[in-house]
Amino acid sequence: MTELLGDRVPTGRGGRTFTAPPAWAVLLAVCAGQFLVVLDVSVVNVALPSMRADLGLGQTSQQWVVNAYALTFAGFLLLGGRAADLFGRKRVFLTGLAVFTLASLAGGLAQDAWMLIGARAVQGLGSAVLAPTTLSILTTSFPEGSERTRAIGTWSAVGAGGGAAGGLVGGLLTDYLSWRWVLLVNVPVGALVLVGAALCLTESRAAAGRRLDVPGAFLVTAGVAALAYGIAETESHGWTAARSLGVILAGLLILAVFTWAESRTAQPLMPLGLFTVRSVSAANSVLLACGAATFATWYFLSLYMQNVLDYSPVKAGLSFLPHTVSIIVGSKLAPRLMARLDPRLIGAAGGFLSAGGLAWQSTLTAHGTFAGTILGPGILTMFGAGLLMTPIAAAATSGVGLSEQGLVSGLLNTSRQLGGALGLTILATVAAGRISARTGAGANAAQALSSGYSAAFLTGAAILAVGTCLIVLLPRPAPRAV
Repeated sequence: MTELLGDRVPTGRGGRTFTAPPAWAVLLAVCAGQFLVVLDVSVVNVALPSMRADLGLGQTSQQWVVNAYALTFAGFLLLGGRAADLFGRKRVFLTGLAVFTLASLAGGLAQDAWMLIGARAVQGLGSAVLAPTTLSILTTSFPEGSERTRAIGTWSAVGAGGGAAGGLVGGLLTDYLSWRWVLLVNVPVGALVLVGAALCLTESRAAAGRRLDVPGAFLVTAGVAALAYGIAETESHGWTAARSLGVILAGLLILAVFTWAESRTAQPLMPLGLFTVRSVSAANSVLLACGAATFATWYFLSLYMQNVLDYSPVKAGLSFLPHTVSIIVGSKLAPRLMARLDPRLIGAAGGFLSAGGLAWQSTLTAHGTFAGTILGPGILTMFGAGLLMTPIAAAATSGVGLSEQGLVSGLLNTSRQLGGALGLTILATVAAGRISARTGAGANAAQALSSGYSAAFLTGAAILAVGTCLIVLLPRPAPRAV
């Protein structure tokens, strides 16, 4: 174990020392934080109709309940990762968790649309600070090798489980309590994790003497937020509309200015040389495609079950349980396979299995069954995604030093989130076009919807298959010592 775990740590008072907490306590604390972050990406989806009825939300307001979280989450991830490296990973973890918990309380008590949307935006900010810190704590607390791989596998499984559990948790809380508990449930859980993390984690940071690149942080945050906002707007206004295209171009321009500024800054937020590391650039490209294809799965499958098969929110949420188990099994199996086989082979197998599951999912019809239309394709898709994520995360973090771990973690999360936002927009456009065409051709509502969802899944399969091919760009792993 590293110096952070299991060694005697001086307190500075009277020469007394304390034993650092065991590895399982550190793993439990950071995985709990990661679970909350990922859960809130999707947990509000099934609660939107109740929110609309209670607060009088319009169509635009409903969209922003989801987008406000996603935009601030994606926009501040790099800042959160760098802040963890510079100011202390434990301190930043606790700060992000506290902001997230307080914002959840405000959202649960919201009395109008803008209070709820504002609370969701602050939630996203807290998550952006918290999320990259969870992985950087793991990668700096566990030595590179089998211990770190197993820890990352658990972290990946918990994160995947949080995303998969969002629909079920949201459905149960909305049906049996209130939509407010979709947010309020984070308060006692967050408080408990906050206390546990304060006791279990030890502080670590990069070498002293560096500063936070505030101008760079504002530029990248503004650029990513504008780009994500423009992408979200295309769902309503189309890709060529001035309202969406103008914002996308503005975001790209800001990111270009950010790149120019970073190349001339002595201590940049994001050292551009990091992207010359093959493991970092290739891993982020694969995760961008993976996020684009798999994030939309939950969205379209939930719509299919409720709009076509007439499932209740709770039944739809329960139907996702096999998906959750499958992605966790894949994430936990990956480290064991990586100990015996080339991690690139494991990642490629997972990516193509997941793409195959999405292609199978695209065969859905208006008269689908649970076993053949939901269970089989879902298990294959999510098992493959679980196999894919651990090798990619391990490859990205193995090629950089400790001082850059938080930044790389932020990049990985940013790639997944932006991939998810872009992918959902593209796939929603594909689905809407097919639904409109089938409706005009005289198909009934269920048939038209099924055809649109089918087209979205098939497009997602193609995106993931192409992205998986990029694994070949990852460097060959070093031979194991014998």
